[in-house]
Amino acid sequence: MGTGDAERWDRFVQACPDATFFHRAGWKNVIEQAFGHPVWFLYAESDGVLRGILPLAQIRSPLFGNSLVSLPFCVYGGVAALDAEAAAALDAAAQALAARLGVDHLEYRNLAPRHADWPRSDMYHTFRKPLSPEPDTNLLAIPRKQRAMVRKGAAAGLLSRFDDDTERFYALYAASVHRLGTPVFSRRYFRLLQQEFGADCEVLCIEHGAQAVSGVLSFRFRDEILPYYGGGGQAARALAANDYMYWEVMRHACQRGSRVFDFGRSKAGTGSYDFKKNWGFTPQPLHYEYQLHRARQVPANHPLNPRYRLLIRAWQRLPLRLANALGPHIVRQLG
Repeated sequence: MGTGDAERWDRFVQACPDATFFHRAGWKNVIEQAFGHPVWFLYAESDGVLRGILPLAQIRSPLFGNSLVSLPFCVYGGVAALDAEAAAALDAAAQALAARLGVDHLEYRNLAPRHADWPRSDMYHTFRKPLSPEPDTNLLAIPRKQRAMVRKGAAAGLLSRFDDDTERFYALYAASVHRLGTPVFSRRYFRLLQQEFGADCEVLCIEHGAQAVSGVLSFRFRDEILPYYGGGGQAARALAANDYMYWEVMRHACQRGSRVFDFGRSKAGTGSYDFKKNWGFTPQPLHYEYQLHRARQVPANHPLNPRYRLLIRAWQRLPLRLANALGPHIVRQLG
């Protein structure tokens, strides 16, 4: 995709109500360069005018199967179109591509349902909420117990700072996912995100004294802020640094004119799901739909699957340096 094509694509994404940050053209370069997966960015046009788009990437993994997904490593995806005809054309092209590639399944990560007859996963929910123009109004909208945690962080002397790179954030994020038993992304992935999305990809770190204790990488899209990857060091829990961190993301975004806070997806029954509910966000189901080709059932490549319980415990016991070295080779196969 050339520069002109990418600009045309992104103009459509900015204008199309169905499109999300994860439909942006930059994901093509990120997925190709960070993970080495083949990517197809399909579009429908009429008389030279774009009417719809559909980003897709294929993951071929000896561990987790062969899939065509819109879009791996992203919480939202699927068809974004201005009319039903364009949407149908893109959908048909994706199904034909999946058949030609011989994948196990085709997956759409929809905000709204599209195929009532396809199998789906109902475990994922997103958490989105309007922001008031007034920071104090947003603070008071946080339920009392969680608001007390934000104030605890402020009382501890925590401060927020935007970073120009991802280095401090990466150390905090890597340590956090290691404690959860989850493989970490590569440093290069986060650098590519900043390179591709520029000012729309920002890193905020929370400091206690001279030390960064938590950090978050957020995406900006239209009037939305999306804190997407976050983590904290050992001191974060005692200092309420994560609560203070998300409040600072919200406060800064509100001051810049953002009107929607998108807390991202979580799986029902997890700590992150409960954490977001405790912030006063209402879970909204995501409609992940699967057209099965060679597969017989919907994939279950996630930490709640009992078959991975022993692997998660073993991963938590690995030295952090070794986990950081091995993690990127595994997580690229998950999507």
